[in-house]
Amino acid sequence: MLLTNKNRLIEMLGAALQGLAQERGLGEAPQPRLERPKAVDHGDVACNIALQLSKAWKLNPRELAQALVERLEQQTGYSDLIASCDIAGPGFINFRLSNTAKTAVVQEVLTAGSQFGQLAPENAPAPSAMIEFVSANPTGPLHVGHGRQAALGDALANLLATQGIKVHREFYYNDAGVQIANLALSVQARLNGLKPGDTAWPENAYNGEYIAEIASAYKVAPGFRDDLSDVEKTEAIRQFAVTYLRNEQDIDLKIFGVKFDCYYLESSLYTDGSVAKIVEELESIGKTYESEGALWLKTTDDGDDKDRVMRKSDGTFTYFVPDVAYHTSKWNRGFQKVINVQGSDHHGTIARVRSGLQGVAQKRGWDIPKTYPDYVLHKMVTVMRHGEEVKISKRAGSYVTVRDLVEWSGGITPEMTADERELALQRGRDAVRFFLISRKADTEFVFDIDLALQQNDENPVFYVQYAHARICSILTQWGGQASDLKGADLSLLQSKASDHLLRRLAEYPEMLTDAAADLAPHALAFYLRDLAGDFHTFYNADRVLVDDAALKLARLALLSATRQVLENGLKVLGVSAPAKM
Repeated sequence: MLLTNKNRLIEMLGAALQGLAQERGLGEAPQPRLERPKAVDHGDVACNIALQLSKAWKLNPRELAQALVERLEQQTGYSDLIASCDIAGPGFINFRLSNTAKTAVVQEVLTAGSQFGQLAPENAPAPSAMIEFVSANPTGPLHVGHGRQAALGDALANLLATQGIKVHREFYYNDAGVQIANLALSVQARLNGLKPGDTAWPENAYNGEYIAEIASAYKVAPGFRDDLSDVEKTEAIRQFAVTYLRNEQDIDLKIFGVKFDCYYLESSLYTDGSVAKIVEELESIGKTYESEGALWLKTTDDGDDKDRVMRKSDGTFTYFVPDVAYHTSKWNRGFQKVINVQGSDHHGTIARVRSGLQGVAQKRGWDIPKTYPDYVLHKMVTVMRHGEEVKISKRAGSYVTVRDLVEWSGGITPEMTADERELALQRGRDAVRFFLISRKADTEFVFDIDLALQQNDENPVFYVQYAHARICSILTQWGGQASDLKGADLSLLQSKASDHLLRRLAEYPEMLTDAAADLAPHALAFYLRDLAGDFHTFYNADRVLVDDAALKLARLALLSATRQVLENGLKVLGVSAPAKM
């Protein structure tokens, strides 16, 4: 139901309730809520306000419902909006919209075009928001878990943007700590002629072929020197390896179609003194204590199950301390709405980071909510190919990379021309993004490469894209002007199949709003599959290019609106809407 129609009906119900309350000396009534009936045959929209109020108002719910309906029918504009209504069960009011109200969505879509479903910035629930996602350590290629983060984070950013929110995308580079030291150690071992499996190969070294690639690139890099001290050489290798892998990850992100507004370095939090300052501030307000040679944060004050070590006995900080400094920076930069998209293995850090931020807020007089920041945690991805789980790729050594997933899903082969490869990369990117968004983030996901390659209705992204392409083909076959569709007589759309399609189109704006509020981009993937299904049903039931010119134009207008909503929704997910397949 279009929001304009929904709000109008709620307004009418509210007026009827108020009038009834005044007439009978009853109490105040809450704002009525509308919902879609579970069975389509029950109507287009239902209201249970009579059931809610019957006890407080000491009235039979069916009698109350009947009194409300009688008052509704007397209101101006009621018959334009509602074709009929009935009272069901103990007091539900089921409404059937008029044909004019149902078909209004077609003209709204054709008029708004790519903006249909979007809120204006002045109606946005928040002026701006930051979404931090991927944030991979620069120690290797992006893996499929990072791919799920990239798909979720980018779609979520697009989803919030439809609500008029200005979105800032940020990537946090963990370029400090033990893992970076192990990266330098690994490259150094390769430079010394060692390889995985050798007796002298370091135990904590990275084993992928990419380490050999870095070592080879380092030796031929401009400014390469072999006369450095051991300390200088280790630092030079570390800097080169981090830069090399950051560039490789940028290539992966470009292939995946993801861009960021800012790349934030963990190392900067140490060099600018942010970490030391945060620790000093937390100590100054009694938020910490010394025990067993370590510095502890009183996280139990904020609901954690136990206090956590901030600074270990060797003087180094635990990994959540720079996270507190980083999120302090986010708040200080004006981002009061922050969403972190991370793997479920980060669940344990949430309470620690929030507790540290509450201490900072206390010290600085900031009003940081206790639930700041928000988190979207995703579970692991299992990759299946030819009926078997794929656990490693040769290049990465211990996991499947995002690049592998995109290339496999696109069916890329060495024999392809450059143009063929580009088309295959697009197919692969579309499949990976749609698949990884098509389940709730907190559920484990099995990615089936063979399914991604199928060109049939079993492949969900193909199913949705084919609906768009088929409509494009029908419109091309018609050969008319798009402007002609705005004058179509939509009252001719009377079939059951067209009714279902109209309902689905009308749900799009509210679905976007709910999905954004719930941080649930998978809801959009579900919606697009349902919309494609409703289109295919309509196409099979109602011939479009009929001899009756008026009926043909009405059905073409409905299809044009459907095509636009499919394109709009796919764009939010970062998936293409091809005109031909």
